[in-house]
Amino acid sequence: MLRLQSCFWLWPALAGLLWCAPPQPVRAGAVTTSPTELMEQTERLRTKDHAQFARLLEQIHRQPPVMSPGEQWHLRYLDAWETMYHGNYLKSESQLREVIDGSGDPGLAAKASALLLSNLSISRRYEEAFVLANRVTLALPGIKDPQGRFDLLINLSQMLALAGQVDLAVQYAQMAGNALPPGETPCRPLYMRLAALYDGNRLASNDTELKRGIETCNAARQPVFADALWLIQVSLLLNESQPQKALAVLDRVGPSVRTSQYQPQNLSVQVQRAEAYEKLGDDREASKAALAALAMSKPGDVNEWLKAAYEMLYKIEKRRGDTSAALAYYEQFVAQDKGYLDDVSARALAYQTVQQHVLSKRVEAEALSKQNSILRLQQALATKAVETSRLYIALLLLVLAFIVLWLLRLKRSQLRFKLLARQDGLLSILNHQHFIGEAERALRLLEKRPAPACLVLIDLDHFKQVNDSHGHAAGDTVLRRTVAICKQQLRPADLFGRLGGEEFGILLPECSREQGMQTANRIRLAIETTPMNGGTVSISASVGVAATDTCGYALQRLCMEADAALYRAKRAGRNRVIADTDTVESARPDAAEEPHPPATMLRGRLFGAASESAEP
Repeated sequence: MLRLQSCFWLWPALAGLLWCAPPQPVRAGAVTTSPTELMEQTERLRTKDHAQFARLLEQIHRQPPVMSPGEQWHLRYLDAWETMYHGNYLKSESQLREVIDGSGDPGLAAKASALLLSNLSISRRYEEAFVLANRVTLALPGIKDPQGRFDLLINLSQMLALAGQVDLAVQYAQMAGNALPPGETPCRPLYMRLAALYDGNRLASNDTELKRGIETCNAARQPVFADALWLIQVSLLLNESQPQKALAVLDRVGPSVRTSQYQPQNLSVQVQRAEAYEKLGDDREASKAALAALAMSKPGDVNEWLKAAYEMLYKIEKRRGDTSAALAYYEQFVAQDKGYLDDVSARALAYQTVQQHVLSKRVEAEALSKQNSILRLQQALATKAVETSRLYIALLLLVLAFIVLWLLRLKRSQLRFKLLARQDGLLSILNHQHFIGEAERALRLLEKRPAPACLVLIDLDHFKQVNDSHGHAAGDTVLRRTVAICKQQLRPADLFGRLGGEEFGILLPECSREQGMQTANRIRLAIETTPMNGGTVSISASVGVAATDTCGYALQRLCMEADAALYRAKRAGRNRVIADTDTVESARPDAAEEPHPPATMLRGRLFGAASESAEP
């Protein structure tokens, strides 16, 4: 299900709108004599009429009035804003840091810090952005300038939402709404609050606060923010399986989005329209809208919308039976998904790194404080003998705390080793021993009900050739990819383990023989059609299936029958699924001449030591 990632996709892209000066009426042709009034007039035009803003800024530089040092710093701030507007983030960062460090004006430094926060987040320098966010948070109580304080609160809400801290993001948005500077409207604080609530899954399509936010932004003549809230409502309607209502809202907001020519929102409209048509079963219109979204993107773009568009086109082409087109779209989807997840991970890691750094500094300060306390106690011992007992108690508590900490670390290590003993070290699935044990317990419970189950044995065909031709590292990659493919086809209740080498076992509870065959065929087809190791390796699998319907609930019997079916699949040419009651005697003329493996050999492969299975 597609979700609008407002804090990641819309907020950095809306950076130019987040630092608007209060929307006061401005006459472009007004005559201003004071340099301060001229620059304030210029600043108010930044997003209301950027062309006029650029002309006035150029006029100030061409015919500079006599300015005080504070006015000169204000002009540098406006230059930094214009530099960032044109995408020169590195130069803009340098200009903003000069304003922050040298202006001596707390209000101007606060506005420059707010702009720098967005600069760093757009450049995906998340760790530096969170370091700056921590610093300005500490300085926030001392900032008296209303506009600077408001801008910082808005940007802190944005940064915390980027880090996934929904409650803090909502809190700062509310603080911004309670601290509106003269001429500012509640539109931006409401948008920040609603976007954070949406990211935290705390918003519904019929929420009255969402309706109030749209009305507020429309009244404030902020169509981009109003349209963003409309698109959040569309996403909620799609999540609630109301595609007809979603299309109605898209038709309503579409003209406004097209008029604003704001590319991210135009892209989101197309992708959401595609999802609505797909939910209605109209693959033709869904494909048309998704392709329109792709046409809006630039080479190298990576975002949630393109990921959703490629995924949708892949599913549509797969349903149409166009395997080549489906594969091409799937490759694009995987690339977009990886890029998006990498960025999300980078943001989360940056936030945690900064928090850990702050914590370590705090612990270090606390440690120094404790050392000073100990020194004071030692000095007091010379004159007060009673302090000796208190020191001993303190030392005893420290020892007890160390013991408790050591015991906790020991317990955590024991739990970790227990997990490692259960799982295969390479593939992170059940190893041979624990798969057999868990399967036996599951079969005993199923027999008491009674309920059906299937045992599926999978063996990769000619896997030794992969190791010989591409190396064991490539073989390990193929095994890991195979496990990932199998997991995509399995339910949470299914047991999945590695029996040895390239052989895997799956127990499917509550599964009839026909359902087990369908699941096995899906797994076999997915393995066959998925390129491995960057597309350099193609591999197939032979699968044997045994069902309790025909073999009973004894695991040893199920294993023997599934292994025998697997052996018949190998003999019949590999890359196929054979069940316990199937026959392949007609698959090869000489099939009758090759004897079945002895029962003792089958039991040894599954209940003996886990070892590399050989190709029959």
